Amino acid sequence: MKTRRLTKKEMWIFAIGQLGWSILGGLINAWLVTFYLPTSGDIEAGAIKYVPPGLTVFGILTVLGLIAFICRIFDAVTDPWIASLSDRSTNPKGRRIPFMKRAAIPFAVIAVLVFCAPVKGISIINTIWVLVTLILFYLFMTMYCTPYNALISEFGKTQEDRMYISTAISLTFFFGTMIAYLPFVLAAPLRSLVNNFAWSYRICFIVLSAIALVCMLIPTFKLNEKEFVDAVPSKTNAFKSLVKTFKNKEFLKFSASDIAYFIALTLFQTGLPFFVKVSMELPELYSMVFLGGMTVLSACFYPVVSKLVSKFGKKKLVITGFLGLALAYVVTALIGVVPGLKGIVPGILIVVIASFPMALLGIIPQAIVAVAMLVFTSLAILGTKQDLTSNDLTASEFGLRIIAIVAVAFCSLGALILAFYKEKKVMKTIEEAHAKENLPE
Repeated sequence: MKTRRLTKKEMWIFAIGQLGWSILGGLINAWLVTFYLPTSGDIEAGAIKYVPPGLTVFGILTVLGLIAFICRIFDAVTDPWIASLSDRSTNPKGRRIPFMKRAAIPFAVIAVLVFCAPVKGISIINTIWVLVTLILFYLFMTMYCTPYNALISEFGKTQEDRMYISTAISLTFFFGTMIAYLPFVLAAPLRSLVNNFAWSYRICFIVLSAIALVCMLIPTFKLNEKEFVDAVPSKTNAFKSLVKTFKNKEFLKFSASDIAYFIALTLFQTGLPFFVKVSMELPELYSMVFLGGMTVLSACFYPVVSKLVSKFGKKKLVITGFLGLALAYVVTALIGVVPGLKGIVPGILIVVIASFPMALLGIIPQAIVAVAMLVFTSLAILGTKQDLTSNDLTASEFGLRIIAIVAVAFCSLGALILAFYKEKKVMKTIEEAHAKENLPE
């Protein structure tokens, strides 16, 4: 069967799926810790603690961080399993889109249920609830995202197409993440209507999850996979292929740098509300303002990035992105330390400094989030003056400063690792492989 290239319009239809799942991912990254580890100000406004935020294992790991870590270990195990099922699929409608269509509804529903702990107050039942719903969330996320990511390379038949798709899904990723921060703007007005702190946010999560669901389903109904991909179901053992892949040194270098990037990015997404409320001492509304400003400014840089890639190559630009992001974290760490660096000033500096690196890192490299969650929840409470054995722990300014320093370290590590990545060798191999695939039979 002869296949065709996607049109630019169809590439954007495909990218809408990324908008959907990035909203759901953003809800978990931005709100899991914020919702279940409320600040003292949130508690005064009516927030309830549902899980014990105090220290647990060896006095290092928080309950919430440990839950996120366990769930991502589960996610890492299911990734190759789902990939194998998708690769082997004989569905007449394609190997990828049918998986995405089945996963979309439970994925969106579970994203809301994560925040619906059944017991009002700290309870082991709530802890189990968060653990189970998060495991299910990552299972259905894998069922949607693994086939979706596979389609990126299968739809991108040329280097130009792959670059355009990467740009499109990068934009929708950042806008999806920004949309996930909307409850910072909408929850307060809702609170005056429902007179309930938790439900003022849950209503927002329900609406955003519904929007995400529609976005995730659009490419599954609008794109006929068989028109673009003529793939034969794989008979290869997925785990043997995985072992072979991990023997590739260049893959390991790229993966290690990607891990460092996602840890640093997740630390930012999770920590932004805390940096705003605790470090900058600003209303939570500014979390949305800063992220929105960064997203819009990053989008303005996208056409520039595409041109720079052809001139300087991906490797140099990604390293530049890592170092730029590290600089933004340096500013974050210095909030309250440098005279005058308080309030809205550091927020504006971070937006300006981080927007270009975010554009670079968003387009070029494409889950590690658990490690970042574990690091954040464990470090955020450092320096607290409260009883460490109690359930009254909240993020401290000192802990947040340490988080920023750790993020600088991860950005620097990512840049260092990528410096040894042999980009030209890898790109040559990829182009040769695509050339073989497009040879006439």
